[in-house]
Amino acid sequence: MKPFGYVRAGSVEEAAEAFAAHRGARYLAGGTNLVDLMKLGVERPAVLVDVTRLPLDGVEELPDGSLRVGATVRNSDLAAHPVVRDRYPALSQALLAGASGQLRNAATTGGNLLQRTRCPYFQDLSKPCNKREPGSGCGAREGVHRDHAVLGYSEQCIATNPSDMAVALAALDARVELYGEGGARSVPAAEFHRLPGDHPERDTEIRPGELITGVVLPAATAGLPSAYRKARDRASFAFALASVAVALRVADGTVAQAGIAFGALAHRPWRAVRAERALLGGPATPDAFARAVDLELAEARPLRDNAYKVPLARNLAVDVLTRLAAPART
Repeated sequence: MKPFGYVRAGSVEEAAEAFAAHRGARYLAGGTNLVDLMKLGVERPAVLVDVTRLPLDGVEELPDGSLRVGATVRNSDLAAHPVVRDRYPALSQALLAGASGQLRNAATTGGNLLQRTRCPYFQDLSKPCNKREPGSGCGAREGVHRDHAVLGYSEQCIATNPSDMAVALAALDARVELYGEGGARSVPAAEFHRLPGDHPERDTEIRPGELITGVVLPAATAGLPSAYRKARDRASFAFALASVAVALRVADGTVAQAGIAFGALAHRPWRAVRAERALLGGPATPDAFARAVDLELAEARPLRDNAYKVPLARNLAVDVLTRLAAPART
């Protein structure tokens, strides 16, 4: 392993300053992904800025009815939090679907959002990968790509985002709070991650040196019927082949509010805007759900070995929508 420096930050401001002062720095929280990538040689930080002691480990109900989750809240704690389980069940379900119990005990909210793709070409230094080494090529395009993207990819990269939590946050209209040299700002969770375009090395819209300080779940989706479903090769400790998070409000048999996001289909959680628009004001029926989801997935461009993802994602979404709407129809 390449030698590296270490700085333990005592405040958010100190963390941002330490990051800016050290070229090649990385923030360290749970380390469940970063340390693995350091062992593989994919990540070679000059300095680790430890943020685990920052006061960002709380879950706070805000006056407007929203919920702020600190960046260092552990995944296991967030999944078990009574307010999250009651008001945002899709988020709790997504967290419990990720990794293993041991990893959830270490992984943090901010780290989950910043985890990098599990594409084997990205993790193998002997293989070409534009995300790891821009301009080297994308080995997965003509190689092994069963698990790769069917939506929003480019000639440069077909990798998928591995997060379960981020999919739920996108469907629930959450926002990601950031702090850097320019001060504090927030971005919608559905827009935090990027499509690859010509710069697949950039996973997110985070600016150099910015630190995730928290996530805010809005009052508008609190208490909505919501759910997360994930299809994978085995029952635990496996990344999604396709997943979906849905928040749905039905009134008098009509869809009054819908948030839908797919996971494992693109370089970022895929917010199904076309499907949502098609559903609003229409009947909350399985046929209507199927038509809306088909409209969303019509732009999918499957590769040689991953066409199965399209019907898999369709069936997951229609099933979740139907189940969530069922109580409102009875």
